[in-house]
This record gives sequence, C-alpha cells and structure tokens, in this order.
Amino acid sequence: MENQSPSAIEKQSHARYLILALLFLMTSINYADRATLSFAGPAAAKDLGLSPASLGYIFSAFGWAYVAAQLPGGWLLDRYGSRTVYAFSILLWSFFTATQGLVGLLTGGIAITVFFMLRFLVGMAEAPAFPGNSRVVAAWFPASERGTASAVFNSAQYFATAAFSPLMGWITHSFGWPWVFGVMGGLGIILFVVWMKSVRSPKDHPLANRAEVDYIAAGGGLVDMDQPKAAEASSGPKWNYIKQLLTNRMTVGVFVAQYGVNAVTYFFLTWFPVYLVQARGMSILKAGFVASIPALCGFIGGVLGGILSDYLLRRGHSLTFARKSVIVLGFLMSTSMVACNYVDVEWMVVGFMALAFFGKGLGALGWAVMSDIAPKEIVGLSGGLFNLFGNIASIVTPIVIGYIVQDTGSFNGALVYVGANCALVIFCYLFVVGEIKRMELKRG
Repeated sequence: MENQSPSAIEKQSHARYLILALLFLMTSINYADRATLSFAGPAAAKDLGLSPASLGYIFSAFGWAYVAAQLPGGWLLDRYGSRTVYAFSILLWSFFTATQGLVGLLTGGIAITVFFMLRFLVGMAEAPAFPGNSRVVAAWFPASERGTASAVFNSAQYFATAAFSPLMGWITHSFGWPWVFGVMGGLGIILFVVWMKSVRSPKDHPLANRAEVDYIAAGGGLVDMDQPKAAEASSGPKWNYIKQLLTNRMTVGVFVAQYGVNAVTYFFLTWFPVYLVQARGMSILKAGFVASIPALCGFIGGVLGGILSDYLLRRGHSLTFARKSVIVLGFLMSTSMVACNYVDVEWMVVGFMALAFFGKGLGALGWAVMSDIAPKEIVGLSGGLFNLFGNIASIVTPIVIGYIVQDTGSFNGALVYVGANCALVIFCYLFVVGEIKRMELKRG
C-alpha cells in the first residue's frame, strides 16, 4: 500500500462539474445578452422609426465584430490562457450591454448610430467566449465526457431563451425596452466576479485533487494547456497553421457546417420573437412566454445530444459515427420549421418550432467536434476560426431575413431559407467531413 501513487488510493474529486456549471451560467448570460435586442427591438424600432431592413442591420452589428474578432480572440486565449481572457470578455460585453439602455435618451440618426456601435462592441467583447468554452472543456474533460460537457454549455443558449425570454418580455412590457439592457448587463458583471473567484486550470484548482487530474489526463484532457510555463514559452501560434486548417477537408467541412448551424441559431435569436409578433399577431409579452417553449425543447435536445453521442462512443462505436449520426438526425428534425408556412393554428406553429428547436439542440455538437479535432497546439485559434465561419451567419441571416420580410411582406421565404441551412449541415457531415479525428499539424 505504501508504494501506491497518491492518485491510486485517493478518491477522485469532481471539480470539473463545478467548472461546467460556470460555463453553463456564462453561456446563458452570453446568449441572453445577444437576444436582448430581439425583445427590445419591436418597441425600439417604433420609438426610433426603424424599417425592417434597418433593424436587420442593427441585429447584424453584433455579428460583424464577433466574426472579425474571432482570430484575435483565439490567439489571446492560446497566449494568455482561458481564465484571464474570458474574464475580461465577460466584463466588457456586460458593460456594453448595459450601456445600450442609454440609447433611449437619444433620437434620430444619432440613436441608430450609437445603437449599431454598441452592438458592434458587444460582438467584439464576446468573441473569445465560445473558443474559451472549447479550451476549458478540452482541458477539464476526457474524451469520453467531452460530448456531454460541450452539449451542456452549448445547450445554455436554449436555456437562456427559455429562462430570460419571459423576463425580458415582462421588463419591456412593464418598464420599457431600455431596462432590458441594464438588467442583463448588471447580471453579467456579477458573474464576472464569480468567474474570477472560481476558475483555475485543473492542476491549479484547489478543489481538483491528483486523482481527478490524472483521470482527465489519461482520457485525453489537455490539463497542461494553461500552465504558466507553457504560456511564457509560447509566442503565440504560427499563422501558417491557419493555412493548414483551411486546406484540410475535415476541418473545412466542420467550419462550413457551423455556418448552417448558426443560421438557424440567429433566426431564433433575432427574428423569431418578431415573427411571433408580426406574422402570428402575438403581443410582445405573449411572444416572450411562447418563445420559451421551443427554447426549452432546444435545451432538452441539446443536453440529450451530448449524452447520446457519448453513450454511442462508450458502446464501442467510432467517434465519427457517435458524432455524425446525432448531428444528422437533429438537423433532419430541425427542417420541420418550414411546415409552419402551411398551418395557421397557433399550437401547431409552436409545435413545429419546438420540434425544430429540439432537433437543432440535439444536433448542435459542433463544439464537441472541435474539441475532438483541434490541434493541441492551437485549440483556441482553431475554435476562433471555427466560430468565425459559423458566425458569418450572424451577419448574413438577420440581413437576408430582413430583406425577405421587407420585400415579400411575409416570413414564408425566411423559414425556407433557414430550412435550407439545416440541409447544408447535413450535407457537410455526410459528404465532406470524413473521419473525425484530432488533426496533426505539420511543422516548419
């Protein structure tokens, strides 16, 4: 007994679940802050005299900056570590969210310009968040738990809509749209303090013992990723690595598929509440509660997707089958939203949207795939490039839908457009990606 290593006799701690809970909370606030304009938008558009196309451009302001800042954000994560960069990201995006409420004091073109600029700054500040999530999961979880962990933090986007849609709808109805931004920004600042007090790397965390760290490392977790000596020795990733990522069929297929995934995401984050109000005649208060139903289904689907994928992996199926089968099934379900064009009964509309949101949640395993395939030297940069491709949809989707609605006077074409992006995801994973495995970089 005396010759056994400490990790062999020590009962394993479970600090990684605390870290996952914090990622879930941070991602919930992250997505709620993105969605603030969805609920404030109709009232703000009326006060500021915005056309649907103008509102689409303001919706897209977040995406322009978010996309542009992905590679710098990923580099900063690899250079300075997840804890520090993520913390500053939380603080800045919360501050810029809160200050959007001050736009209510302005009028005319100045108000529109300031609104666009603040949404742009929120997008820039949020850029490191999801690559940071991916890095934290890669460091804290073995491969056999990574699908579930990634699905949990990714499902927070649906939880955010389910939990905060009624709140934001009620705040807008009762106090006016500027208060939505102040409340949500304040919550983010509080969570910044929680993050700083609670997050460390696996080897430095006071609640993670040697047995847990050894278990994570043995399962492929990159527990040394944010060790100070590694950060000091690194001058940042080499930019020729980007060329390798962009010429690899597997990574390009995953990147393009994520564009399709996020086209669906940004329909729900931006135009879905407006669809319920304008196309289905609901009040903004009712739309807030109705929007929470599909979002709750998306949350359930999101968690189940990760659990099912990891279950298939543990049952002996290949990593490729375990990830792809769930993704394809989920996005087949998500195409059901197009059926809303052919029904008028309110409960059927909500039902099809709930099925679509459940399927999107089930199949949204892109971040798990990134944790599986990203080269270990540039996990943050790989995640940033992945998120860059995906969030081009955050620019394109709000604008395209805005013009479709403005030119046709209907949301029917918008739902077909979103359904086509579901088909793009299925095509990429079936015919482009190939085998899912960690990419090895060529040096020199």
